[in-house]
Amino acid sequence: MRLSRIIMALTVGLAVVAVPTTAGAAQPQPAPTVTGTPQPPPYPPVLASLTVNRPTIFLGETVILTGRNYGPNETVDIVVTVTPLAAPAAGTARRSDGSTVAMTPVAFQASAPLSFTAQTNSEGVFTRSYTPSVTGLLTFTGTGRESGRTASTELRVLRKKKPHLPVTGSSLDTPMKVGGGLVATGMVLLLGTVLWRRRNRFGAGGVH
Repeated sequence: MRLSRIIMALTVGLAVVAVPTTAGAAQPQPAPTVTGTPQPPPYPPVLASLTVNRPTIFLGETVILTGRNYGPNETVDIVVTVTPLAAPAAGTARRSDGSTVAMTPVAFQASAPLSFTAQTNSEGVFTRSYTPSVTGLLTFTGTGRESGRTASTELRVLRKKKPHLPVTGSSLDTPMKVGGGLVATGMVLLLGTVLWRRRNRFGAGGVH
């Protein structure tokens, strides 16, 4: 009897000790947070670029367009827009001395294409030569067909400088004629003056 009571007391004690442990294990654990975990920065987008080797040229000269960071082996569509440079009032042209003169309007004809394509290599780079046929501020915009990347650049095209023509014999003909006439007139007047003085001198000698 005494042994059974001891066993029962031990059993009850173990049960009492086990209940809090089981209850604690059954409680939900808080989910781990990632607030303090550093996040990798977003990957920056690749930007295409378009440049010309010379920012300003004269009409008739050629420039080289270079595109970079387009898609590999991609076709790039290039569009050219022309903006007139600051000029005198419509229907006039400016002279070298700053004055203006009326001019006859000429129909606008552009032989150079205002849209064309270029092909990139395996690294997304292309070069393309271009010879403008109009003056003004030209804006080139290149857009990749597959990548959708786009870039722009500007080129200023000026009128050709007029060459200074050498002075020829025909251009000197008129000034030489005028100068020769003045010299002849002077010689005639000088000869007349000499004769007049001699006549007056001889006349004065005859009186005495």
